[in-house]
Amino acid sequence: MTAAQRHDAEAQRHPAEAQRHDADEGPAMADGTSARPKPRRGRRGLHRGSLTPELIVKESLRLLDEGGVEGFSLPKLGRALGADQTAVYRHFASKDDLVLAVADLLIEEALAGMTPHECWLDTVTDGVRSLRRTYARHPAAASLSACRTTQRPAEMRTVDLLIGAVIDAGFEGAEAARIYRAIGDFSLSWAGFEAAFLALDTHAQDTDRQAWGRAYRAVGRAEYPNIWQLRDELPEVSDDGVFETVLSLVVGGLTQRAPRPCACAHHQQPRQ
Repeated sequence: MTAAQRHDAEAQRHPAEAQRHDADEGPAMADGTSARPKPRRGRRGLHRGSLTPELIVKESLRLLDEGGVEGFSLPKLGRALGADQTAVYRHFASKDDLVLAVADLLIEEALAGMTPHECWLDTVTDGVRSLRRTYARHPAAASLSACRTTQRPAEMRTVDLLIGAVIDAGFEGAEAARIYRAIGDFSLSWAGFEAAFLALDTHAQDTDRQAWGRAYRAVGRAEYPNIWQLRDELPEVSDDGVFETVLSLVVGGLTQRAPRPCACAHHQQPRQ
């Protein structure tokens, strides 16, 4: 009896079991042998075992960019990955662990290709501006993670880069640590504050922005004499203008306090 004949006889005795066997083995070939089983795939075509931490983090960032914080959940992430949500836990201990990984990806994007400048002050200002731009591109993710410490490679490299700038400025020991923390916390808090605003729905953003031209411009001189003096100027102030003004104050303070202040000509003139 050939293999095909034995298969047919077995199918007649146990038809249900034979159907399951055929589904597992694949279609029979002309010579009676079974075709090689096709690899099982996820719902979006992922091979089993192809789910990586990097893919999970990038897909998480995409969901946050497209749907905001409310659009990010492990069930949605699983569907986007074509995998069961429990598969995420093979790579991350918790959702919070995943959020920290997303935070580190933002830092990596912000500091991509950045190396120490000849001028330590340029290293500081470029790093601060770059993080702000990155957070503005990914406001939902930034609003979740700006206040967190990731303890991951991108954060470590950034800390090392900025501490190097602080040491180049002549700070040492405990003072150097405090100066670094002041720079880092200013950068994260300012960029995170702006990201939280940009993560709001557009109606809320428009309402807040228009307040300067409505509520504040309409104040009475007797009740609010100081606001009244600047009622026309306040609506004209831009977010970029506010940021650069605060950054110039930080830069000015660092320059005055540094044991080795920057000697670059373009840093000697205060920003307007």
